[in-house]
Amino acid sequence: MSENLRDPAAAVIDVGALTKRYGPTVGVEELDIRVGAGEVFGFLGPNGAGKTTTIRCLVGLLRPTSGRVRVLGLDPVADHRRLAPSLGYLPGELRLYPELTGGQTLQLLADLQGAATPRRAELCARLGLTAADLRRAVGEYSRGMKQKLGLVQALQHDPALVVLDEPSEGLDPLVQETFFELLAEARAAGRTVLLSSHVLPEVQRACGRVAIVRAGRLVTVQSVAALREVRARRVRLTFADGAGPRPLGAAESWSPRWQGNRVELLIPPGEVVGALRGLLALPVEDLTVEEAGLEEAFLDLYRTPTDQSTPTDEPGEQR
Repeated sequence: MSENLRDPAAAVIDVGALTKRYGPTVGVEELDIRVGAGEVFGFLGPNGAGKTTTIRCLVGLLRPTSGRVRVLGLDPVADHRRLAPSLGYLPGELRLYPELTGGQTLQLLADLQGAATPRRAELCARLGLTAADLRRAVGEYSRGMKQKLGLVQALQHDPALVVLDEPSEGLDPLVQETFFELLAEARAAGRTVLLSSHVLPEVQRACGRVAIVRAGRLVTVQSVAALREVRARRVRLTFADGAGPRPLGAAESWSPRWQGNRVELLIPPGEVVGALRGLLALPVEDLTVEEAGLEEAFLDLYRTPTDQSTPTDEPGEQR
């Protein structure tokens, strides 16, 4: 992503000091996020962190209490009619009219967006929604079929920005692979995707950068690679003597998790070499060292006190 993302006018999503309150309750507070064209950008946080509030402000379903929200240079509330044809949205709780067929549902949503649907047939074919499926009432659909229909309606008009909230819920593994292909194709075509998901391996695979929120406030915005690089290494050891848990000396401070004669530790990057010197004095049969995944980074950041959160990077510098 180019350096010109420092110019808010170059951002597809430009959120500045976004605050949304529900009476005395704060949904999000002073949130700053910028996302550029061609990014698949992850948006992470536990339930109640403010993700859904932020997303609803982005797609024009909520009006911010204060702050700036611009999507493709437009105000999502004031300019909603102009924005809708360029915006695709899959909500986390997809609610459809059960009496409509799949085909009627797709057409209704396209009419509401005011956009042609050049990709509908292709997407239905790739996601496994047949012509017979589209003639059936949505009330007869399985959860996975409803989710596939939701993905088609979000992408059928080939929007410049797609906002996906828990998009892989209910999808079988083969359809999930197709979903990842669609994300890669969107990025290659210069489209922008905001992906909110609790499935961290999914975010790790698809996204270049992520924003993490906690209690309505931004914890960090960083590249996935940078988050993983500074976090602990996962070290797994198998002991040759077949005995179970045993003292590990200084390595006890890294919360060993035992399973039979195998142990797993998460060791800070700068301490791995020293730790291995001590551990290899034990009867080790097998050893692996892996870079920790996004899940470990996420949990590590959530253990960090709020006033010590990792600072954000400049948008678009790391990918």
